[in-house]
Amino acid sequence: QVQLVESGGGLVQAGGSLRLSCAASGRIISINAMGWYRQAPGKQRELVAAITSGGSTNYADSVKGRFTISRDNAKNTVYLQMNSLKPEDTAVYYCNADDVLIVGGTRRNDYWGQGTQVTVSS
Repeated sequence: QVQLVESGGGLVQAGGSLRLSCAASGRIISINAMGWYRQAPGKQRELVAAITSGGSTNYADSVKGRFTISRDNAKNTVYLQMNSLKPEDTAVYYCNADDVLIVGGTRRNDYWGQGTQVTVSS
């Protein structure tokens, strides 16, 4: 019913920038929370940044001051601007949508995209 498609990953040198996008589609009326998570090899998936429909944001300490999350509610799209990238930012980045109001009045939680690889070389 809801699909999330990420784009914008790639290979970048340390100190560089990338912008990730995630578009949600389907029988969506509204999405309360959208966010980005990442998973590096051998590590657990962790929250990078999240944003509510009202614009409240939350960041992992490791990315504060370097990454900025934003969203376009009309397009059901969330973005992650990543600046001053470090090799330790290398991971698969996943988009998440939570508390989604579906046509028909049902609320569903925890939709995930397929992931996009971000690799930062030193």
